[in-house]
Amino acid sequence: MTTSTIHDIGYRHYDGRRLGRAYVLRSQYVHNLRAAFGLGRPARAKVMPFLLSAVMLLPAAASVAILGFTKEPNALIRYAAYAYTMQVVVAIFLATQAPVIASRELRFHSVPLYFSRPVGHLDFVLAKFGAFVTALFILLSVPVTLLYVGALVTRPDKMQPVMETVVDDSGEMVPGEVKKPDSLVDHTLHYFGGLAGCLLFALVLAAIGLVIAAFTTRRGLGVAAVIAVYMISSTIVVIVQGIAETEANNFTVSGWAGLFSPFNLVDIVQVRLLGAQLTAPAAPSGVMGGLVALAVCAALVAGSIAVLYRRFRKAGLS
Repeated sequence: MTTSTIHDIGYRHYDGRRLGRAYVLRSQYVHNLRAAFGLGRPARAKVMPFLLSAVMLLPAAASVAILGFTKEPNALIRYAAYAYTMQVVVAIFLATQAPVIASRELRFHSVPLYFSRPVGHLDFVLAKFGAFVTALFILLSVPVTLLYVGALVTRPDKMQPVMETVVDDSGEMVPGEVKKPDSLVDHTLHYFGGLAGCLLFALVLAAIGLVIAAFTTRRGLGVAAVIAVYMISSTIVVIVQGIAETEANNFTVSGWAGLFSPFNLVDIVQVRLLGAQLTAPAAPSGVMGGLVALAVCAALVAGSIAVLYRRFRKAGLS
């Protein structure tokens, strides 16, 4: 016979400081941001995000090195063009990491555990969305910052070139005269314009990626779905623009078709509202085209937050 002992440890209510909603929101944000880069997880979870981050830095480093050797300002990749140029790498990061943020709790049915505590449904969604936007912004802005610092160090007197875009008689946008900023202020303004573009890219891409991932709880399916949406939208836009320009000679349709591809969409905003040089094949003319593109970006972000809110709220009730 064994002797059992009952210990009366009592029960006491928690008398400590209540940290409140802001602390919960911040904790969720930090947790999801770390998860986006595999921090706090096994080593295999860190391979893809850090590998893609390194790949994103390589063209910027090479561009700065070429600028240092040749002293040609055209060797420096334009800030506003960097995300568009590296869109394949960005799309892979989006596809691989969006399921980590959006679908893990859904896959393991742990969402109700979060909402068993005083965690608001909207706070839960905003923390995830904000963390993934931050992760994408870091991915995009670090190479752009490297370009900026490298240009200052290697050749301060020949900084970021600016190419004017003019419209010919047929309505087609063609490159015009290349102008070189003559002051540090001009160069810095272009840099901050590039950062604004990086933020807009992060917002739009996070909105699309998280919604897709939230409805594909299997990570493999989520990766495939995000890549499929990116490839299909980009391919359709390229086909429509090619037909409009070559067959119908209609550059207006070609410009507006860019609204249906996320990278073209943001590039339109950069060109028409931030004064950047056109990187995408075409863009709607005038400020109105930029305002429409910005409105589409805002609708995508707001709509994605609403869809994610409904998705996680329904999962939390199950």
